[in-house]
Amino acid sequence: MTDMRAFIDGLLAGTGCGPGATIPILQGIQHKFRHLPEPALRQVSEATGIRLADLIGVATFYHQFRLGEIGSHTMRVCHGTACHVNGSENIHDHLCRLLQIPEGGDTCPSNEFTVERVACLGCCTIGPVVQIDHTTYGHLTASSLAEMVEDFRATRHETISDVDAIGRQPASRCGEIRVGLGSCCIAKGSAELFHRLRQTVRELGIDVQVKRVGCVGACYRTPSVEIRLPGGKEAFYTKVGPGDAVAIVRRHFRPPGLGRRLVRWVDRTLEEFVAGNECREMPDASEAPASAPLGRQVRIATEGLGEMDPLDLDEYLAQQGFEALRQALARPPEETLETIARSGLRGRGGAGFPTGAKWSRVRAAHSPDGSKHVIVNGDEGDPGAFMDGMLMESFPYRVIEGMLVAAWCVGAAEGTLYVRAEYPRSVARLRGAIRQMEERGLLGAGILGSKFHFKLQLFEGAGAFVCGEETALIESMEGRRGIPRIKPPYPADCGFWQRPTLINNVETFAMVPWIVRHGAEAFASLGTEMSRGTKVFSLAGKVVRAGLIEVPMGITIREIVEDIGGGAPEGKTFKAVQIGGPSGGCIPAALGHTSVDYEALAAAGAIMGSGGLIVLDGGDCMVDMARYFMTFLRDESCGQCTFCRIGTMRMYEILERFCQGAGRRDDFDEITRLADLAGIGSLCGLGRTAPNPVVTTLKYFRDEYDAHIDGRCPAGRCKPLIQYVIQDICTGCTLCAQRCPAKAIEARPYRRHQISDDLCTRCDVCRAACPENAIVIMSGGIPCPGRAHKATPAEPLEKHE
Repeated sequence: MTDMRAFIDGLLAGTGCGPGATIPILQGIQHKFRHLPEPALRQVSEATGIRLADLIGVATFYHQFRLGEIGSHTMRVCHGTACHVNGSENIHDHLCRLLQIPEGGDTCPSNEFTVERVACLGCCTIGPVVQIDHTTYGHLTASSLAEMVEDFRATRHETISDVDAIGRQPASRCGEIRVGLGSCCIAKGSAELFHRLRQTVRELGIDVQVKRVGCVGACYRTPSVEIRLPGGKEAFYTKVGPGDAVAIVRRHFRPPGLGRRLVRWVDRTLEEFVAGNECREMPDASEAPASAPLGRQVRIATEGLGEMDPLDLDEYLAQQGFEALRQALARPPEETLETIARSGLRGRGGAGFPTGAKWSRVRAAHSPDGSKHVIVNGDEGDPGAFMDGMLMESFPYRVIEGMLVAAWCVGAAEGTLYVRAEYPRSVARLRGAIRQMEERGLLGAGILGSKFHFKLQLFEGAGAFVCGEETALIESMEGRRGIPRIKPPYPADCGFWQRPTLINNVETFAMVPWIVRHGAEAFASLGTEMSRGTKVFSLAGKVVRAGLIEVPMGITIREIVEDIGGGAPEGKTFKAVQIGGPSGGCIPAALGHTSVDYEALAAAGAIMGSGGLIVLDGGDCMVDMARYFMTFLRDESCGQCTFCRIGTMRMYEILERFCQGAGRRDDFDEITRLADLAGIGSLCGLGRTAPNPVVTTLKYFRDEYDAHIDGRCPAGRCKPLIQYVIQDICTGCTLCAQRCPAKAIEARPYRRHQISDDLCTRCDVCRAACPENAIVIMSGGIPCPGRAHKATPAEPLEKHE
């Protein structure tokens, strides 16, 4: 008890004791004990005066907190949209069976692992994803989970030093080796590759800079390495691993005094590498590194993608960093504010409110003490969206610079970076950026020799989708449950601690430095009349080239999917896109000509949202997609509004009946009525837009709902309506029986196998393993056309520690 009291006293000394410290206090306790022990909460209540009931009320609202004890290690299964369409439910179910977790529980009998559901881990391009403590595994299948568990058990005490803690290497006249170190890159092994390259050049005595860069955009090609040589010569490599480090270095840089025998050995290693890996030097401008734009991309928020060290302040300054802030401070705030208004920039968080108008309102507002506040909304909670996470990881200085320009324009001296807890790398890089800026006089008093003073803090969210709504976000910052406030008053008039408060999302602030430097007209020349500039999207799902893209407004959906994304994988058909997150809509391929702008998407029944764009193919069931999003929205509803709290539950129940084959014709009228009521009777955007996935799937895919009433799922996704059947062409190789995790297939060598329908979990492992394509998915006695091709074999186990 004495030790706990000492810990609590030390924690409170760092967080403070006011109500606004509630969430940081709870986070500190959970980090120490891995849950929230009641004695610790009681001591906090006694020391701070915060009621125990309030502490427990906050703890039970946010997903991050646990009141009960958990296993020694936490397995977090991502159920984001991209992971869902790639089978995350099968992964979760099989993981629980593998670990012998009892039904209704989440911890294995040995107390070694606790399995948790997570809305999104921000690694959408490598789904399905599981994170065990700090190690992320991607591209998982049910058959690879046992290997994942054993790999973690064998290596859990091994760590790779933090790539963000390593100092910058000095530039070299001999060249530069760039390695992308965004979250998706790291999850695919780029961190280990980065360390191996640095080790290699050090051991061989080669004078070359191995440079970390942020997200390279082309997540589908990582790990990637880019070589920059004197004279402008370049080369790049994709999908390489740590074992290729020596060959890559040796191909371009000869070690001084290297012995002849060693040269021959290294050259043989190089030949083997070149024979087995994608590797080419760029003969002309048509060949480009992984970060080069595909299609009609334009870099504004992502300017310098794949080129800059995220934490190298000197490099950011050399690339016109803080030039926009310098220009803004040299003229009256009204001039810069007018530039933002004339540019036509609209908030990139989803609603699309004119940024200049919002800034003007905050500037004109008054508070009793004259203080104002600026908040960067980095609580990117949409499953299937990772744009803001990548911007914070790759361009922390740019985001902060945009925030400082805004603060100068509206007259604020304090600000907060609000970042979701599921983005630990974003948190780490922003903290590192803040620290360096404070040391260099870019934060604090007298910024850039002016009279502008600004104090910046970082606040970690605790896991609640509704906190993406600006007033719910403010409630959580003030130490309460994230329940949206009634508006008006709006935050611009009365926000954080009753001060006028400006809130924009990460991408909006990241656009500001470019606009100030290049002028309003340059930005306004891009896009459409009502939707100016560019938009950053996370492109994921059933698409060949998944990654982070930035495109001018007005581009069509088909151009994004096919020209930039490369279309659906071989043997698959582009069916639809889900755009705008859980509050967005599903747009069919037939409307691929739809312009990507606020008005056109709204007319089609979707919203821009924060920028998640998930491509769906013929193997995706639109009824299942509607149920998936309604499950998410039901779980994330704060419960304040009856139409949202009850309406989402009732809509989910109807969709669940459809997926069970028990839907009725009169359900169409009922679910439409519920959607209308939720849309008009909810207080915040979560409830008002919750019906969108249902409304759009009913509008564009009514035939699939009709098929479910008849007991068929044409896509072969809804488990109660499908069967796995082995055809006569089965050769009896026994591979399906060997790999079936549910033991639903008896091994019968050289004879046609059979699947026990009672034991079958519909995990798809057998179909992926069958070399003869002898296993088909049937629904209502008919083969499912959307699942006519076998699943893509799993890639080698990918992980990052």
